[in-house]
Amino acid sequence: MEIEISPAEHSDLDQLADLLAELFTLESDFCPDHGKQLRGLRLILENPALGRLFVLRDQGKVAGMANVLTTISTAEGCRVAVLEDVIVRNGYRGKGLGRRLVEYILAWAKTSGMTRVTLLADRDNKAALDFYRKLGFSHSYMVVLRRRVASPSS
Repeated sequence: MEIEISPAEHSDLDQLADLLAELFTLESDFCPDHGKQLRGLRLILENPALGRLFVLRDQGKVAGMANVLTTISTAEGCRVAVLEDVIVRNGYRGKGLGRRLVEYILAWAKTSGMTRVTLLADRDNKAALDFYRKLGFSHSYMVVLRRRVASPSS
């Protein structure tokens, strides 16, 4: 196994959409839709001011991914990151690769001048919540609320 972490490339998009399908079957708020996932991934990849897609590669094959969106926090007075879509392919789990990926992203955020990384995780995914706690993340008193304002394009 020769694992490297790097930014995603256009040639990775189908593999990333497949990983998102796996992830979204684990999360109660989302349903996999290959077309929508490809569209979202392309938007991030083609607009680096919005965020970055990072991948774990094993000899060129995508073994995992994470999505990091960037925004401005008025509370912090600077840029911050929102970490989403962290997933490691089934055969690669339990080898510390998720930890490597998240630590890489935390270092990237720090060197990019960000002071905070916030993440979203399914409240019923105990394994994920334990994983993030071990990496130093803690619960916030903020609650995520959402409201649809338009139908998504199919």
